[in-house]
Amino acid sequence: MNDALPDPLPAAGSGAGAPRKIALQNLVLPAVIVAMMVVTGAIEPRFWSSENLLNLSRQLAPLMILSVGQALAVIGGGLDLSLAAVLGLSGVYGIMAMRHVGVGGGIAAMLATGAAFGLANGLIITRFQVSPFIVTLGTLSIGRGLALMASAGLPLYDVPDRFIDGFGYGTLLGIPVPAVIAVATLLVGASLLRFTIFGRYLYAIGSSPAAAFSSGVPVSRYLILCYVLSGVTGSIGAVALTAWVNAAQPMAASGLELQSLAAVVVGGIALTGGAGSMINAFYGALILGMLANSLNMVGVSSFMQTLVIGVVIVVAVILDRLRRGKSFAV
Repeated sequence: MNDALPDPLPAAGSGAGAPRKIALQNLVLPAVIVAMMVVTGAIEPRFWSSENLLNLSRQLAPLMILSVGQALAVIGGGLDLSLAAVLGLSGVYGIMAMRHVGVGGGIAAMLATGAAFGLANGLIITRFQVSPFIVTLGTLSIGRGLALMASAGLPLYDVPDRFIDGFGYGTLLGIPVPAVIAVATLLVGASLLRFTIFGRYLYAIGSSPAAAFSSGVPVSRYLILCYVLSGVTGSIGAVALTAWVNAAQPMAASGLELQSLAAVVVGGIALTGGAGSMINAFYGALILGMLANSLNMVGVSSFMQTLVIGVVIVVAVILDRLRRGKSFAV
């Protein structure tokens, strides 16, 4: 089989004005992030305090990690609504395993849980040709149920101090370890998309599964791998979150699966698949995380925060359609 596929990323335009248009589009989200930081810092100077910035980096880590897995699924033409459930279940199984096999064995159990869940998602989606939305919505409920059964519905607080100190509150060159884990996950995801045949095939599958199959791409195999990797990001998120909150909670990160999907959309990755990059996921997660932090610091109620974030997501979807030149039916 010939691995040389045409570049799956279509040109954004042609002619002399195209590069300038692309450059301007790439500057929009960074400009929004800078504007948010300036405005929030002007209203509440404590935003720039080292304590808040370190806390923000830890808060952002689980969302950033899950956004990597969500980006892979969306670029491949699907989505993964089970990510937060995988995170919660991995945390519970991992802490239970640490009682018997130590920290290293517990982390391995977390990663294995995520990979197994992703494998199940991928097999069901590809073998039975079922919508990823339906499959992962179902496995979300299964994951939550398994976590509640394993923990008897209660948080597990017997988290080893070595795990907490190393992965929750430790630092590397002054940067919190959860943030380091998030950035490392993002870089690995970006490398997979940019430098491997997996990335090229995933873009091709997301653009048109039928065309990819006709070109000799083993579509099912690479979609299964995509969901396995997505599940593993849920497990990595469990490492960061469980260590940070000092507990394995069966309902941990509730709603984070939708926030990761929102981050992908806000960042500019097309829900139709076949386009986007990890920098888009990074921008989207950063915007949502900073928005929540900013609203919190200026005293906006949690109820209003939910409303504002929802409005931002809807506006981002509309702007994405306009940017891609989609027409609206009447």
